Amino acid sequence: MLMNGFDNGVLPLLGFAMLALAVVAFVLALLAREDAYRAAEKQTKTFWLVILGITVLVDFFLGMLFLEIAGLVATIVFFVDVRPALKQVSGGGRRKGGGSSSDGPYGPYNGGR
Repeated sequence: MLMNGFDNGVLPLLGFAMLALAVVAFVLALLAREDAYRAAEKQTKTFWLVILGITVLVDFFLGMLFLEIAGLVATIVFFVDVRPALKQVSGGGRRKGGGSSSDGPYGPYNGGR
């Protein structure tokens, strides 16, 4: 009974979440400039588009758990390592206020001085 509910409820949601993450990662990889990948010293744009595109296809059509997990690892690597490096190289990620990295929620942090 419990396994039936898990197979029919939780696993499809996890599969949908992995597919959604892979699609978002693919679109973000597609929108980044080619020279940003070289400047960030990451793999090429084509490499990431192929890896993430295969991940989307596997998640959408095949549903093989081992390949889905491998694709999830690639997606996580893109979000955690590649995308922040691309944003830093491209000049993205700045705050609207232009504050420094030591700014807190109520203004600059001065170390108790």
